[in-house]
Amino acid sequence: MKYSVLGKTGLNVSRIAVGGYVFAGVNKARGWDPYGMEGRQTAISTIHAALDAGINYVDTAPSYGNGHSESIIGEVMRTRRDECFLATKVTAHGQDKAAVIRSVEESLKRLQCDHVDVIQFHGGTYSGTDTKHILNEGPLDALLTLREQGKVRWLGLTTEDAYSALDLMDTGMFSLVQVNYSLIYQSASLHLLDQAKDKGIGVAVMRPMTSGILQRLLGQLEPRWIEAADPYEVCLKFVLSDSRVGVINVGMRWPHEVQQNVELVNRYEPSFDIAELPRLTAKIYQTDDAFNGL
Repeated sequence: MKYSVLGKTGLNVSRIAVGGYVFAGVNKARGWDPYGMEGRQTAISTIHAALDAGINYVDTAPSYGNGHSESIIGEVMRTRRDECFLATKVTAHGQDKAAVIRSVEESLKRLQCDHVDVIQFHGGTYSGTDTKHILNEGPLDALLTLREQGKVRWLGLTTEDAYSALDLMDTGMFSLVQVNYSLIYQSASLHLLDQAKDKGIGVAVMRPMTSGILQRLLGQLEPRWIEAADPYEVCLKFVLSDSRVGVINVGMRWPHEVQQNVELVNRYEPSFDIAELPRLTAKIYQTDDAFNGL
C-alpha cells in the first residue's frame, strides 16, 4: 500500500481509506443490505480485509444509518483500534456545546473506543450564519474541550461546496478538510486545494468515483465510453494524480472490492500532477501552443 502524510496532522495515511457510508446504504439492485445479518458480517469482513491490506484510515459518521455504520466499524475497532486512524463526524447545525459533546461521546460508544483521531464538522454548504455559529456559539468550543480530554486528536470539517468552507479553513483551527472532489466535481481545484496546501491542512476526498453519477451519465449519453474504459478506474486515477490530495475515501462493500482498489493504487504511477492542469481557457491555449513549440 502507498502512503502519504496528511498535512500538519503528520498522520502517515494510506492513499485510500475505508469510506463508511456503504455500511449504512442499501443497494438492492446490487444485492447489498448491511442491515441484515449476512450483510453486516460481510461489512465487518470487508473492514478486516482493508486493514489486512494496509489501509489504515477509516472514515464514518453518526448520520450514516443513525449510527449503524459506526456500530459495524466498532465491531472491528474493538480488537484492531491501534491498526488504523479513525475519523468520524458531528453535526454543528442547530447544536450547542453540550449537544456536540454528547454526540461525539455517543459515537465513541458505538465505535467501541476511547478516542478518534479526526473529528469533523459534517457540513454540506456553510453559510455565513453557519460559520458564525460554529466559531462563536458552542460547536468549536465543544471540539476543543473534547481534544483537551483526549477524546479527539485533530479537528476537521467536511464540505460539499468547496468555496463555502474557505472562511472556516482560514481560522487556522482545522487540520483537515474533506471535500467533494472528482473528475466531474472540480471546483475545489479553483481555491480550496491550493489554500489547504498553503496552510498545511490535510485533504481527504469524498465521492471520488462521483457516487456513480458519471457512470449514469455515460450510460445515457455515450455508453460506448463505458465499453472502452472503466469509468471507476479513470475516476480513481484522477484523484490519485493530484498531489494536493492526502487520502481518498472509497466505499468498498465486499472484500474483493478492497483487493481491486488496492491493486489499482499499487500499480498506478501518475504521469503528471493534476494540480498543474490549467483551469482557464487562455491558459489552455498558451500551454497548448508551448507544448507544440509555437
